[in-house]
Amino acid sequence: MAGLGADHEARGVDRAAAEDGNDGARRRELADFLRTRREQLKPEEVGLPGGGRRRTPGLRREELAALAGVGTTWYTWLEQGRQVRPSLSVLEALADALALTPAERAHLIMLGRGEEMPLPEPPREQLNPTIERLVENLDSSAACILGRRWDYLAWNRAFAVVFGDPAAWPEGRRNAIWAIFNDPARRRLLRTDWEVGARTAVARFRADCARHVGDPDFEELIAAMHDSSAEFARWWKRHEVIRSGVGRKVLCHPRAGRMHFEHAVFRLEESPEQRLALYTPLPSANTPAKIARLLAEPQPRPVGRAAASAGGPVSRSSASAEK
Repeated sequence: MAGLGADHEARGVDRAAAEDGNDGARRRELADFLRTRREQLKPEEVGLPGGGRRRTPGLRREELAALAGVGTTWYTWLEQGRQVRPSLSVLEALADALALTPAERAHLIMLGRGEEMPLPEPPREQLNPTIERLVENLDSSAACILGRRWDYLAWNRAFAVVFGDPAAWPEGRRNAIWAIFNDPARRRLLRTDWEVGARTAVARFRADCARHVGDPDFEELIAAMHDSSAEFARWWKRHEVIRSGVGRKVLCHPRAGRMHFEHAVFRLEESPEQRLALYTPLPSANTPAKIARLLAEPQPRPVGRAAASAGGPVSRSSASAEK
């Protein structure tokens, strides 16, 4: 019985250490986010006199603290990642002082409180035209399911012939953020607006990561991305966050040529950590006909199957080996 109690106590210590580690990682993320937002805010944008010589970009800590109605020392502790827990009202005041977007505000509250704040939704009567067209054209739309780290879990045949078949990629490389930066074929496919799309993807991925600060699987992927892509590392440091997944995309397919799509990303109600990404062809550039021709081509191997055995996470060691 004594041994059993000792084991139980040891497990409790391990669990507490893991929780402390996650809290520490979350505080560091919060500190970095506050600092980057403060440094990007110009004094004249908040009614303060600009000009003159400033030792740091953006607002000074004491200026932001005054705008938010909090003490400078206490705010400095937040930016230093110290063990303080801000209230929701203080986080809201900081969000107002920093002029955060709705997505950035939700991100701040997630980091500061560990609580997800839903974004305001439009009235139920309004339907985004892009979403409507996606639903109407699902048969010809490229679709995939992404896991919590953006690993490809499943995809349809249209997705495979347009974006490449994830089943043909090496085990442990079936990940959307990895493909955007490290798959040469995907980069050529997106070359018309690769930089804008890749930077947006980093901002959306960063927003998703806020729910998993300190998670070893996420830390491993983020480390591998830093090792493999200087562009990812540079944009990651900016700590930009975006929630919206609706937009348009122009692709340069190696066989079909230029193709135009509308795209949207949906959270699955029964599995909130998973996303359904849909790409519906637009009439421009004769995209629907091009998809039909691609689907009619003989395929060298089965495509569009669910990646039930997609393999493990992208690892740092394998990323370094490919550099």
